[in-house]
Amino acid sequence: LGTKLDLFSIQEDAGGGLVFWHPKGSTIRRLIEDFWKAEHMQGGYELLYTPHLANLDLWKTSGHFDFYREGMFDQMDIEGQEYQIKPMNCPFHCLVYKDKLRSYRELPVRYAELGTVYRYERSGTLHGLMRVRGFTQDDAHIFCLPDQLEDELVGVLDLTESILSRFGFENYEINLSTRPEKSVGGDDIWEKAETALKGALSRKGWDYKVDEGGGAFYGPKIDVKIKDAIGRTWQCSTVQCDFNLPERFELEYVSKDGKKERPIMVHRAIFGSIERFFGILVENTAGDFPVWLSPVQMKVLPVTDDFRPYCEDVVKKAKALGIRAEVDSSDDRLGKMIRNAELEKIPVVAVVGQKEIDSNQLAIRTRKDGDLGSFAAGDLLDKLADAIKAGKELRA
Repeated sequence: LGTKLDLFSIQEDAGGGLVFWHPKGSTIRRLIEDFWKAEHMQGGYELLYTPHLANLDLWKTSGHFDFYREGMFDQMDIEGQEYQIKPMNCPFHCLVYKDKLRSYRELPVRYAELGTVYRYERSGTLHGLMRVRGFTQDDAHIFCLPDQLEDELVGVLDLTESILSRFGFENYEINLSTRPEKSVGGDDIWEKAETALKGALSRKGWDYKVDEGGGAFYGPKIDVKIKDAIGRTWQCSTVQCDFNLPERFELEYVSKDGKKERPIMVHRAIFGSIERFFGILVENTAGDFPVWLSPVQMKVLPVTDDFRPYCEDVVKKAKALGIRAEVDSSDDRLGKMIRNAELEKIPVVAVVGQKEIDSNQLAIRTRKDGDLGSFAAGDLLDKLADAIKAGKELRA
């Protein structure tokens, strides 16, 4: 579907597992990212941009070089020092947190980034958008006090639900993974973290399964699988407590009594990666995106070339209202133009003939409801713009 709808491609001349976003796919990605950013800023997150590579010593400090070396690309020599293209964003967020001494009054600190990472995957494991070598994580890290943890986790789950539901995903499978046999951190902090995770899920009213011993060595986690339109489940969101990186990076805050303490760090991703979520979204919708997300929201079809100036004027007014509209530029007959619009999965099609020009109207058909009849052009555009802003389909 990605190729058929001209959304993206994998260019073998550039190498496997590297995604090229075409204009239509880029439009959808931008809309996803803009919505993600707005939701995070409203949720109290600060947005970051961090480099794509760093000195190898950083990855040794974080432990990634020791524990994740097989998933990293080879290092590069720069003026006698080894640099590593990043497989993760979290060490960069630790450095931003550590850039100044924090007071307990400043916590929680919430950082979010659409950070592109690069991981080595064998060529035989690469698969479309689902398994690639370069991808953008919707990463966020929260640094908080122990007694803030449960409230922060509830906030993460609320945000997860708000964002996923916008894209039509409202049914989830939840897993809570607890302390494995080998782990870092004391019994007290593990117990508090697991209690906070359970408490957050309880406050959400979400049923969940417990994977005893399935957590990472550095903390317990919640995994969210989403169900698509035909009942398939996809691993998507993760919320992970981390007791390891605050120790490795010596992250601190000054407590109420003046002592330096370690914050609790929470990793979380809602989409997992933009590429994989986009692939799931294409599968779930079969490429028939809701009107607010469609790269072309309205196509105007002139019955003959004589009516093209009127169509161009309609498109100009549509764009002024924020509607992504275009005129069919082919010399096909009307039936073929309508068929092509259906194949392109255009949500709204406006047909213009002599009757529509004489009455300053548009004959409208939608993918959801078929022919809706004729509408005054200005009224139709206003109605469509309102539907897009509300995230709804155009109705008669």
